Amino acid sequence: LTEGNYTYITQKCWDYFVDLMRNVTTAELCEWKVISRPYSELQGCLESWADHLNYSYPNALAEQYIFQSHHRYFHNCTLEHPVYFDPPEDVLLAMIIAPICLIPFLVTLVIWRSKDGKAQA
Repeated sequence: LTEGNYTYITQKCWDYFVDLMRNVTTAELCEWKVISRPYSELQGCLESWADHLNYSYPNALAEQYIFQSHHRYFHNCTLEHPVYFDPPEDVLLAMIIAPICLIPFLVTLVIWRSKDGKAQA
């Protein structure tokens, strides 16, 4: 019964989203400030009804509608600003360990040079 109710309601969430997207021009489809409200409404509707019906979220049906929204409206959008990711673990480890290993060497060098300086004076 819950799954049938959720299926019906998610279709209503989708219909509302499509209705909101009718107000968005093709040129505005990739502008987050324009599409954030309809997109958030869709996601909020799917999530709140799942919660209300004690249905797990995220779930396959909700994801299907989210993917459908991307496929139908946002598939031509490209990122204007590149998304930066963490470097691979081996690179990250090298970036962390290199300065740590360099500290004892530099301390030794400073002590050695300061002793050498005292001998000359």
